[in-house]
Amino acid sequence: MIATLFLPLLAQAAQPPVPEWNCADPQVQMEMNWCAGQEYEAADAALNAQWAVTAAVMKKRDAEWDALESSDKRPGFFRSLLEGQRGWLRYRDAQCRVDGYAARMGSLEPLLVATCKTRLTRLRTEELKALVEDPG
Repeated sequence: MIATLFLPLLAQAAQPPVPEWNCADPQVQMEMNWCAGQEYEAADAALNAQWAVTAAVMKKRDAEWDALESSDKRPGFFRSLLEGQRGWLRYRDAQCRVDGYAARMGSLEPLLVATCKTRLTRLRTEELKALVEDPG
């Protein structure tokens, strides 16, 4: 829900470098690349908004857990979440770089990378939501 609020703002803020470009019907490769980049930026903004929500919930769970059980010395909810997120970012970037290599050094490569990043970022956003909605 929070991410939905940011999407219209992103669409307004990003003006195409060529006024005739239309992401509803891109016609040339540079236009497709730019539009895919904009779609990724929107997905990334939604991920960042969800991250803030999920991180706050994990910090709250840490505080509740610490009050109940102080003998468990394993990393807490937030620290584990942060470690996982850092690993996920490395995975996403490397995986999408490999996807882009299907058109390595060609004009299609940025589109492939951005499309991959958008897909994986949306999936990760859903994973972060699920951590808040279903702690089990």
